[in-house]
Amino acid sequence: MEKNAQWNSTLSFILAMIGVVVGLGNIWRFSYVLYSNGGGSFFIPYLIAILLMGIPFLILEYGLGYNFKDSFPNILKKINPKFEFISWIIILLLFIVGIYYVVIIGWDLTYLFSSLTFEWGNDTAAYFANNVGGNSNLSDPISFLIPTTISVLLIWAIIWFISHRNLNDGIAKFSKIAIPILFILMIGIVIYSFTLPGASLGIKTLITPDWNMLLNIKVWLAAFSQIIFSLSLGQAIVITYASYLPDNSKLIDNAFLVVLSNSLFEIFTALGVFSILGYMSTTTGTPMTLLISEGTGLVFIVFPKIFNIMGPIGHILAPTLFIVILFAGLSSAIGMIEPVVNSVLHKFKISRRKSATILCIIGCIFSLMLTTNLGGYLIGIIDEFINEIAILLFIAIQCIIFSWVFDIQSLIPALNEKSRFKVGKSWVATIKYVLPIFIVVIWILGIFDNITNPNSFSIIIDLLITIIVLIVSGIFYKMNAD
Repeated sequence: MEKNAQWNSTLSFILAMIGVVVGLGNIWRFSYVLYSNGGGSFFIPYLIAILLMGIPFLILEYGLGYNFKDSFPNILKKINPKFEFISWIIILLLFIVGIYYVVIIGWDLTYLFSSLTFEWGNDTAAYFANNVGGNSNLSDPISFLIPTTISVLLIWAIIWFISHRNLNDGIAKFSKIAIPILFILMIGIVIYSFTLPGASLGIKTLITPDWNMLLNIKVWLAAFSQIIFSLSLGQAIVITYASYLPDNSKLIDNAFLVVLSNSLFEIFTALGVFSILGYMSTTTGTPMTLLISEGTGLVFIVFPKIFNIMGPIGHILAPTLFIVILFAGLSSAIGMIEPVVNSVLHKFKISRRKSATILCIIGCIFSLMLTTNLGGYLIGIIDEFINEIAILLFIAIQCIIFSWVFDIQSLIPALNEKSRFKVGKSWVATIKYVLPIFIVVIWILGIFDNITNPNSFSIIIDLLITIIVLIVSGIFYKMNAD
C-alpha cells in the first residue's frame, strides 16, 4: 500500500495542482460568466472573491493536508470519528463528478478525431446531438452513441494507466508533460486569435464594463461560485495533493502561485474565445449575442462552425483546441479520482494499483451509461445537483468543521514557517465567518432556483443520487478495515 506517498519535487506538486484547477470550466465557462455578469466590471467581485475566499480556503486545505498527511476520511475521523461519514459523502460526490466529467472529455476526444476531416459538417448542432452528446428524448434513452462510447473507454484506460502507478511515475510525470504543452498550445491559439479580423470587436464585447451590474447580488454570487469551482475548493482534491507534500514546503507561496496561474489562464483564454467569436461575427455578419454560448454549446457547436469558415488554418486550430481541452480535462479528472483512490486504499489497506483498478472499472461502467442518447441530458441534471446543491452544502459544512471544531490556529506555524507570505488572525476570521456566510447564501439561492423551476424527472434523478450516496457512505463509515 502506498501509504506515505510524497511528491519528488515542489514542481511536481505545483504542476499537478495547476492541472487540477485548470480544467474544462476555465476554457468554456469563465468567458460566459465574465460576459454575462458585467464584463470588465466583473473583475472587481472576481478579485474580491479570490482574496476573501479562494486564497484563504486554499491555504486552509494546504495546511490540513500537510499537517495530517493522511486520506481525507482519516483526517475528518481524527477531528471527530463521526465526521468520517461526512467525508465519504464528499468523496462519493467527487467520484460521481469524475464519472460524468470523463464523458465530457470523451466528447472532446470524439471531436479531436472528427476535426481531422471536419466530420461535423455544416449542421454542427445536429452532429453533436446525433453522434456525441445525445438529446433529451426520453423515448429512446438506451441507444448508445458509439463514437462517445469508444472515447470514454479510451479516457478511462488513460486515467487507470496514470492513477495506478506510484505518485511520481503517474500523476507527477503526466503533469510535467501535459501542463506545459497545454499552456504553450493555448497561448499559441489565443495569440493567433488576436490577429483575426474582428478580434477587437470580440474583446470589446467581453470587457466593456456595466457598472450597474455591481449592484446585483447575483453577480457577486457568480464571482464566488466561479472561484469555488475553478479552484476545486472543498472537494478533497487539494487536501489530498497537499498530503503528499514533503516537509519544509512553502505552503502559502505555492497557494498564491496556483491561484495566479489559474486566474491568468482563464482570463487569457476568455480573451481568445471572444476574439474568435468576434471574427465569426465580422465574417458572417452574425450578431455577437447570437454566437455567445456557455459550455458545450460554445465548444462543440459554435466553434466547429467557426472552424468551417476559417479555411486551412481552421484545420490546424481545431485539433489544437481539442488537444488543449483533452489535456485540461484529463489533468482535472485524474485529480478527481485521486482522493477516491487514496481514501479507498487507506480504508481497506490495499495497494494503489488495486484501488485504482477497482475504481476505474466501476467509474467506467457508470460513465458508459452516460454515452447513450440521453447522456448529455442526464449529465446536465446531475451536474446541476452535485455542484450547485450537494458539494456547495458540504463546502459550508467543512468551513464550520475546520474553523469551529478543529483548532485552525494550530496550522499557522507550519503555514508560515517557510513561506514569504504569512497568515494570522484575519485569515482565521475569514475562514470562520466570511466563508460560511457567503457559501450558505449561494447555496440557499441555488435551492430556491431549483424549487421555482421544478422538473419531475430531474427531481427523481436527484433523489436517487442522494439515496445512493447516503447509503454507500453509511456502509463505508460502518466498515472497519483495522
